[in-house]
Amino acid sequence: MQSSVGVCSSSSSNWLFRFSAAAAPLLPSSLTFPISKSSSSSLITLSTPSLISSPLRSTASASAADSSHLTEMASNDAQDPRLPRISSAIRVIPDFPKPGIMFQDITTLLLDTKAFKDTIDLFVERYRDQNISVVAGVEARGFIFGPPIALAIGAKFVPMRKPNKLPGEVISEEYSLEYGTDKMEMHVGAVQAGDRALVIDDLIATGGTLCAAIKLLERVGAQVVECACVIELPELKGREKLTGKPLFVLVKGA
Repeated sequence: MQSSVGVCSSSSSNWLFRFSAAAAPLLPSSLTFPISKSSSSSLITLSTPSLISSPLRSTASASAADSSHLTEMASNDAQDPRLPRISSAIRVIPDFPKPGIMFQDITTLLLDTKAFKDTIDLFVERYRDQNISVVAGVEARGFIFGPPIALAIGAKFVPMRKPNKLPGEVISEEYSLEYGTDKMEMHVGAVQAGDRALVIDDLIATGGTLCAAIKLLERVGAQVVECACVIELPELKGREKLTGKPLFVLVKGA
């Protein structure tokens, strides 16, 4: 559980106080009340800094409904200098893999060790206290970001793969593409009922692969806590297809 330090001040001295992040939404910007000191009364004011200004500070106890407004874009947090560095490290390649596509190339982000570390750190900071037991990485670039996050927060990593890639018994979920359909598969027994799962990929576009991953996890009784991506293409409205599941992204695509 995160906590924050505020300042307690009177006309003669200052004190420090500490409270949990979960209490922050219940506190006004300041609290004033009387105290007694050596038979004389005075007023004391407590400054209560906002803990919810950044979506990176939501807590594990928040429900999906209560935290939906907190799980938008990390890029809304203008105070974090890591986000511009991450955004600038992503290369955009026009007309790949076909005309009209503006491809968001994260291979340049991976070459920038500082930006890559910042990316992992932002996710770890968000999820380390949310009791995540499974990080499910969507093929293929979810395999890049998922394992270091899983290791850092003490969760197991489960790959969500295209058909005929996993050697053991699998369950499958079909999803729609722009032209036709595809499937996503997961090993039977990799995820248990009651597991708390984070679904991660590099990018959300139409949302099809994330939806398939959510359905696979829920079919075996796991709770999908959130979906997380480095990049979002908002114009493709993938967020709207996630059946109400929270989505957290770092930056918008160019």
